Amino acid sequence: MSVEISKLSNGLTIATEVMPELESAALGIWVKAGARDEAEGEHGIAHLLEHMAFKGTSRRNARQIAEEIEDVGGELNAATSVETTSYYARVLKEDVPLALDILTDILVDSKFDEAELEREQQVILQEIGAAEDTPDDIVFDHFQETAFRDQIIGRPILGTRQTVKSFTPDRLRAYLARHYTPERIVVSAAGAVDHDAVVKQIEAAFGTAVPAVEGEPRRPAATYTGGEFRETRDLMDAQMVLGFEGRPYYARDFYSSQILSLILGGGMSSRLFQEIREKRGLCYAIYSFHWSFSDSGIFGVHAATGEEELAELAPVIAAELARAGEGITAQEVARARAQMRSSLMMSQESPASRAGQIARQLMFNGAIITNAELLDRLAAIDADRLAQLAAATFRGKAPTLAAIGPVSRLPSVEEIGAGLGDPSAGPGAASIRRAAHH
Repeated sequence: MSVEISKLSNGLTIATEVMPELESAALGIWVKAGARDEAEGEHGIAHLLEHMAFKGTSRRNARQIAEEIEDVGGELNAATSVETTSYYARVLKEDVPLALDILTDILVDSKFDEAELEREQQVILQEIGAAEDTPDDIVFDHFQETAFRDQIIGRPILGTRQTVKSFTPDRLRAYLARHYTPERIVVSAAGAVDHDAVVKQIEAAFGTAVPAVEGEPRRPAATYTGGEFRETRDLMDAQMVLGFEGRPYYARDFYSSQILSLILGGGMSSRLFQEIREKRGLCYAIYSFHWSFSDSGIFGVHAATGEEELAELAPVIAAELARAGEGITAQEVARARAQMRSSLMMSQESPASRAGQIARQLMFNGAIITNAELLDRLAAIDADRLAQLAAATFRGKAPTLAAIGPVSRLPSVEEIGAGLGDPSAGPGAASIRRAAHH
């Protein structure tokens, strides 16, 4: 399989990959603009715009958009993230032109009808309420907000009730005109597709309707702060996320961070799972993760446990992270590398996953990373490099702690941080380490 890439005169990028064994295709329009690109008074507008794109154009109303794609057995959806927004479809190969027509129509010619906007604002208000009622989801919003305190990158994607209700059609149009510019758009398709046909159709839809723009709006740089958020709720379990500054997409240690995350908490054989779930029985599930952004990242651990176990759980996690670089074995590295390799290969059997990979690589790396290149990068990661990374990520660094539920017995972020420093640094560090081994 190979990727064909074309660029229109206005700067818009089109990439396709033929998967000859398939009778279907996944295709989408990815925009390098998300919640992080909102101005101070626009909190939640990126997500609202994504919803409103499906609510009617000059040629189709909201019901017709849904019916036309479902009449051919296709699927149509969208997603907003911190730094991107995507609109995508999955159809049989003969229906690729229809899917492209609908996707381009909703982005070039959305009406942003007042009545539809009012209805969709109510839908998002319900979505905000549902998120607040889901502790294992909302704890991540509080975690990111605490990690990047008082910054746009730390704000929840959904926005607030007040901001969502304040948006007008004109404000949606202004955000779209400012950020949905050709140099920030990648059209990506994988499966049973014809590159030249896709280029021709996209050029007809976007070539003149979306003119080139000089330069991109500048994002404020992300500054990791760390800190603590806790909210006492009457729940059976406490939800806890503990994290540190991670690596951005471009960083040398991006893939090393993924490998380290897998070794620490990437499955039932991982260190955190074995020590905390299997040996100590402190929680049902625990895992680690590494999120990357264009100029920063987050390395975190999520766990849920009862009130009685919480006092011991956090210090044990801290102790495991403090010694994360110690004794990393060749077997651990090989296992994590195999997990990444299998995940990569399995995802490439899905045209939807492959189309998304292509779009993200072009947006954030500016080029396609081949499987051979990726495997070479993974092969270069060894235990010494991971030990250095673990020390640079955890030892003596400022943690971020977010917790919801019966959290009165949870140690403070300062106490947890002390357990990640040098054991001889003071009584705080020693007390955390003693708690970890009770």
